[in-house]
Amino acid sequence: MGITKEPSIHLMTIIKKILSGLVLFFLASSCWGQKKTPPFINIIGQELLSGDSTGKLCIRELAVTGYKKTKAYIIFREIPFKQGDSIPVAELNKKLLLARQQVYNTSLFNEVTLYAVINSPTEVTITTRLTERWYIYPVPQFQLVDRNFNVWARDYDYSLTRVNYGLKFVHYNTSGRKDQLRLFFLNGYSRNIAFSYTAPYSNRALTEGFTIGGGYTQRRELSYKTSYNDSLLFYPSDSLTKAKGQFVYNNFYLFAGYILRKGMFKRHLFSLGYNHLRVNDSITLSKYNPNYFGDSVSKKGFLDLSYTFQYTNVNNVAYPLKGTTAYFYALKRGFGLTGGVNLFQVEAGFNKYYYLGKRWFLAFNLNGKVKLPLDQAYINQRGLGYGENYLRGMEYYVIDGVATGLARTTLRKKLVSFNIPFPFFPRILTKIPFTFYGKTYADLGYAYTKKQYQTNLNNRLLYSGGIGIDLLTLYDINLRFEYSINQLREGGLYFHSQNGF
Repeated sequence: MGITKEPSIHLMTIIKKILSGLVLFFLASSCWGQKKTPPFINIIGQELLSGDSTGKLCIRELAVTGYKKTKAYIIFREIPFKQGDSIPVAELNKKLLLARQQVYNTSLFNEVTLYAVINSPTEVTITTRLTERWYIYPVPQFQLVDRNFNVWARDYDYSLTRVNYGLKFVHYNTSGRKDQLRLFFLNGYSRNIAFSYTAPYSNRALTEGFTIGGGYTQRRELSYKTSYNDSLLFYPSDSLTKAKGQFVYNNFYLFAGYILRKGMFKRHLFSLGYNHLRVNDSITLSKYNPNYFGDSVSKKGFLDLSYTFQYTNVNNVAYPLKGTTAYFYALKRGFGLTGGVNLFQVEAGFNKYYYLGKRWFLAFNLNGKVKLPLDQAYINQRGLGYGENYLRGMEYYVIDGVATGLARTTLRKKLVSFNIPFPFFPRILTKIPFTFYGKTYADLGYAYTKKQYQTNLNNRLLYSGGIGIDLLTLYDINLRFEYSINQLREGGLYFHSQNGF
């Protein structure tokens, strides 16, 4: 930590070569490989077609099988055609792929397979066969209190005192309309009692929905400031004080939102929330951080009014390999114009995924955000290093900023895919899939902050690169093993995980 040496020319050359190689892969994509019909799309009776690609097929029957809990109209809502529609012969495969993509991306089914039976040169019967997931999870919880696994492992030596334990109950399909109910009961290093209910389709037209929730959180330590070396400083710093079990942070919150989704790919969310934060009185003293809330108070209540737009058109929302996603987010925190937690934030992202052929895939991910006014309270200064908003190879750092940008480029190669039989619960699960991808990547980032808050890594261009292995398995579980090198000439092996539970 705290290394301030400038990157070597050798490292910069390596990153430039990686980027150049990715560009060459992209340019060559048009001549790689031949398109093949995926195994989950089956077209039967093609010999009945006249060979005229300009002809059309009328959908004689549109059927769905294999569902039990899910309402049929939730499935039909995702299929971009209906019984009686006509599909150009040349677009049949494309339409079937889109239907399969949209149904699978509901995250309600383990398997989605489409069968198109050509009845005559002008008619087709389409059947969607499904295998539902298990929707109810009363899951014991073991949660890290640190930002990621790597920080917990390196800085705290896998300490079991820095975990939360308890129970999470989730029903991902409560009434069969893809409505989710979540309940959290956690204790340990911190406490969290929370609930939420989201019903994305609450009207007859299946275009509107809502979400509500709330909770209460307590923590035994709190990051009150970021050091010059871009690591979090915690209060209290004395381990004996922490051991007394006193909570230095308390947060009560409520939220409600309105969901609008009229088409296939676009979604709007309007949300209103209320937070009441209370921290230990000492945190806002000059010894620690009087700018924690933007003024010298130890408790603060404020409203969050936000709007989110999402565009999603990818083959798999959990692990996209082909397609496009984008989002726009605007937040007004507090209703003051100056001081305190007053904040207006605008954030946007764009992600593009390409199939290059021969099991090669290329991804570009862009993200940027701005917070106004530029002089913000500490709780509003989070920049890079939180959640998924980080440079690979800089997991140990937090780079605060009121304006940030992040660009990622990833080249993947599908290595192997196989299934292992699972005969123990045949009604729920018959096999466990495993897919491995090798990858190389390069990231660029920047975080701007005002001079009085400047640390070692903000207000400068950041970059990193590396190689890794991704493992995908059941229920969108994704395990990522990555070896990265950053501009500080630090190299290391990092682990990340993601799951759909």
